[in-house]
Amino acid sequence: MRKEPLAIILTADLAAKARGRAFRQQEFQKYLNSGCGWVPANLAIDAFGSIVTPNPFGAVGDLRLMPDVTSIASVALNETGEQTTLVLADIHTPDGKPWACDPRTFLKRAIADLDAETGLSVVSSFEHEFMLCDDSGSPVNTPFSLESFLEEEELGGRLVAALDDAGLEPEMWLPEFGRNQFEITLSPARALVAADRAVYLREITRHVASSLGKRITFSPIVEENGGGNGVHVHVSLRDREGRFVTYDEHRPSNLSEVAGSFAAGILKYAEAFQAVAASAPLSYERLAPQRWSAGGIFLGENNREALLRICPLFNTPGANHQKQFNLEYRAADATSNPWLVLGCLIRAGLEGVREQLPTPTIVSGDSDSLSAEEREALGIRPIPSTLGEALDRFAESAVAREWFAPELAETFVAVKRAEIARAEALESEARYAAYAATY
Repeated sequence: MRKEPLAIILTADLAAKARGRAFRQQEFQKYLNSGCGWVPANLAIDAFGSIVTPNPFGAVGDLRLMPDVTSIASVALNETGEQTTLVLADIHTPDGKPWACDPRTFLKRAIADLDAETGLSVVSSFEHEFMLCDDSGSPVNTPFSLESFLEEEELGGRLVAALDDAGLEPEMWLPEFGRNQFEITLSPARALVAADRAVYLREITRHVASSLGKRITFSPIVEENGGGNGVHVHVSLRDREGRFVTYDEHRPSNLSEVAGSFAAGILKYAEAFQAVAASAPLSYERLAPQRWSAGGIFLGENNREALLRICPLFNTPGANHQKQFNLEYRAADATSNPWLVLGCLIRAGLEGVREQLPTPTIVSGDSDSLSAEEREALGIRPIPSTLGEALDRFAESAVAREWFAPELAETFVAVKRAEIARAEALESEARYAAYAATY
């Protein structure tokens, strides 16, 4: 029986799921030019595949997925090497204009506004953690060990190859601290490219694992009091001449004045967009002190409890500190849409530059050992403790709400409120299993 090679036009929704439509590869040029149909209510699909109602769209309206040729990638389906072509799309209205509720357009507009007002752009990279779902039952965990590398060499080697073939520029693959946990990192790239790559990485990683008969999950937490998976988003600033401007050797912790204001904006509005960065009820079990995730809202140096961390520099031969120096946002996970989370980081940073905020207090050393009074004096604030609380902070922030088209904000809140209700109706074990399966 003949099998037709396919190509797929994709977007990513509010549940961070890649969804789209497929067609014959031989018609690829046709669909690059014309796009394909889409439905506004698709934005209201939740993490478990149901359309949340009510939503602002109902059964009314039509849209178009318009492929962006710069995002073309491919993935091998099997041992024969047969390729499926992938392309990410911007969502347009029937009159050819960008749809205000499109997550990818949200990021593109944030990028454009940052450039127009400051002449700056963001270079970024997303680091993803995931876990193997099949547990041997051994009481021993082996992070960073050669044993773990060799045990999962087939998965690691095939994953790095698949990401490389797709043009995602993989950097490192490693066994992490969590039980059966691994991390995969990609090279830094322009903001839109970095977020596009994050969309692809999650889907390609799942595909490679399943082709080997393995199940993986990016779920932020897999069992009560157990390990969890985060997404660390690295950002640095560059001017229109291509010069990196995050680093200044003459300032505290080498953070430039403009980067300090950018960081201050992220911290000032952190609660307001936390629901976008970590979008599942389970996310907030991971985001707690002493879990090496993000134990508080502050700018840290040499501290992995910080929401925003100044990454260290090393004087290795040929090191380019201007290019290497960056900030790491640590409170995201794979339940977040990469376009939205990076767009919010840029928006918040731009607010900091607009407001000429001073560089935040830089906290060094172990923040866990600080008293409540010391934390308050340093300006350390707690992260919202639940998704519901994070959604409340979003609703209360007039500034953050203005970043979003009204119907995009309304749909996001509706989808997430419905997800909270659905998760609360599940028994604890079933809830962990449901998120492990869907992510």
